[in-house]
Amino acid sequence: MKIGQVWWQGRLTAALFEGGLARPIPGYTLRELIERSERDGTPLTELAGRYAVRAPEHIEPAIPVEPREVWACGCTYEMSASFRDAEHNTREGFYRHVFTAERPEIFFKGTSRVCVGTNMPIGIRSDSKFTAPEPELAVLLGSKGKVLGYTLANDVSAWDIERENPLYLPQSKVYTACCSLGPWFVTPDELKDPYSLDMRCTIQRGGQTLFDGSTSTAKLGRKIETLIDYLLKANAVPASSVVLTGTGIIVTQEAALAPGDVVTISAPSIGVLVNEAAMVE
Repeated sequence: MKIGQVWWQGRLTAALFEGGLARPIPGYTLRELIERSERDGTPLTELAGRYAVRAPEHIEPAIPVEPREVWACGCTYEMSASFRDAEHNTREGFYRHVFTAERPEIFFKGTSRVCVGTNMPIGIRSDSKFTAPEPELAVLLGSKGKVLGYTLANDVSAWDIERENPLYLPQSKVYTACCSLGPWFVTPDELKDPYSLDMRCTIQRGGQTLFDGSTSTAKLGRKIETLIDYLLKANAVPASSVVLTGTGIIVTQEAALAPGDVVTISAPSIGVLVNEAAMVE
């Protein structure tokens, strides 16, 4: 099942997506539907199928959920750790240590305030000269870390700010429109193996391809369950939160985002997430 949200009858509304069409679920956002599911003890997929309108409509997807919290994981792909250490002129520095250590890197990315959906602008900080997309698999959580679905994410990051000093990580990672999610969530009954997804990212500028990179989640160096377990240690993350599992596609400074650039992230088993970059103050 593909489940997310649309703008319908003047309201952000949960919806099922089938064959490019949407079936709105009247009276609920996805967050509200998750709350109803947990309150009633009824599976989310069952509730969604029960309450969705029967006649599908041509409606573009909106942000698939307004997450209560977004958490992100770093150095979960070997390529990411190696690249970051190279930026600091070390072959095996603390980024490599994070990749190989038992404890993963997990940081707070923000709330729904900093999130956008497909076809909405992503942000470039005005004090950054090297902002880049980070294509990632994202996981929607229910209570106690239950996996409710998977989607694509763009963990937009001002890499030059973190490169200046790793203690500047929050400024690199958390700001207006720094996280894009979409186009919808694919539930685990449909996406049975999250470790076999081919992901691709392109950046286009003026109609020309500036960057084209790809990876597979088979290269993810940690189990999603492990990331969630560490996230929840002494940290009761609420339902309708999202976890970003890290990037295996590295955009170099030559392809740093500029206003008007179009970033496209795709995975055949999920869909396509498209955002245009814009300057934010």
